[in-house]
Amino acid sequence: MWVYAGDRFACIKISGRANFSSSVDFKTLLQELKQKGCNYFILDLSECSLMDSTFLGVLAGFGLQTTSANKERGAGTIELLNANERIIELLESLGVLQLFKIVQGSADSHDPNQQRALTPCFPTKEEVTRTCLEAHHTLMELSPENAAKFKEVAAFLAEDLKKGKMKPGPLPDGD
Repeated sequence: MWVYAGDRFACIKISGRANFSSSVDFKTLLQELKQKGCNYFILDLSECSLMDSTFLGVLAGFGLQTTSANKERGAGTIELLNANERIIELLESLGVLQLFKIVQGSADSHDPNQQRALTPCFPTKEEVTRTCLEAHHTLMELSPENAAKFKEVAAFLAEDLKKGKMKPGPLPDGD
């Protein structure tokens, strides 16, 4: 992942497969940028081949938060730039496509010296498992069809947290 952050917006380039192992870094980055005042996000997906359900759940959760917060303030959005057909189909099948603005075209060129590679945070197994569980619960809450798709995954992840003597913690409520 590469990030370019301006005063009120951020452009994040995601390359390769966006999956559970990068979801903690992605979630952390989004939270930090939001805290710094960013309210418009461009995700450049021109080099992103696929997103797994965990990454999609993190993205959907952030989309839901951003949509809710911006209705109150009347600004901001999440733009998915050059998402491939498979990613768009996944977002649509999960019932979350409406949370994003889909755009095809070229990204505005930014000074490459101002872009930086995202430094991985090397999450613990517990952080990854908890993020996976939260992401799947988000997807299940957003669409009844998703509950059937992910209930076994969520149960497995919750059990994994218990076995590891990790506290399951509160489930996400959209914050």
